Amino acid sequence: MAPRQAKARTPVRQPRVLLTGFEPFDGEHANPSQQIVEQLDGRTIAGHRIVGAVLPVTFAQTQPLLQQLLERHRPRLAIALGQAGGRAELSLERVAINLVDARIADNGGAQPVDQPVIAGAPPAYFSSLPVKAILAALRDRAIPAALSLSAGSYVCNQVFYLLAHLLATAHPDTRGGFIHVPWLPAQVAARPGQPSMALATMTDGVATAIACALATEQDLHVPGGSTH
Repeated sequence: MAPRQAKARTPVRQPRVLLTGFEPFDGEHANPSQQIVEQLDGRTIAGHRIVGAVLPVTFAQTQPLLQQLLERHRPRLAIALGQAGGRAELSLERVAINLVDARIADNGGAQPVDQPVIAGAPPAYFSSLPVKAILAALRDRAIPAALSLSAGSYVCNQVFYLLAHLLATAHPDTRGGFIHVPWLPAQVAARPGQPSMALATMTDGVATAIACALATEQDLHVPGGSTH
């Protein structure tokens, strides 16, 4: 009798985390969100492979790109990063609003004013990340961080809103949100008095946020709001 051949096993696909950043914009030569994504792309955190993608700072291109990334990778977690020059800490954004009001043109020259991100969609979405648990984890590592109630009304907020809408309507098993990061030290060399943060610190902070989000099903029930 011929020996029975063992059936080939289908390799188990490693669960993934989608991490996006942006290209430089507004005359800058660097964007820390892009550099953080490049540092973490391909790394494994808590058994999950980080898949990094750098988005263009153009309103017209973000939605199809996000849709493609979510469909291709089917991540368990999706976090978008963006630069918030002038902030001194990692900002854990809580609310994405259905509004585009561009103070400056995007990298394609478009400058929409008072337009919805998605016509007819809800006015806002909340982050589905455990932002208070992440805040506590970052502070435990002495990484400056804060909760934020405004992601602005530029491409960062647009991507945050699009991500939240896509997760709510097409990918309900994926959690996600947005983190703003400060300027790099080199970016403030000609901006005396402006805050910055080292790339290594920001990268550590984002990795910590990912690990915390993967490990935390229920966010902390502690005060985290503001009075104004």
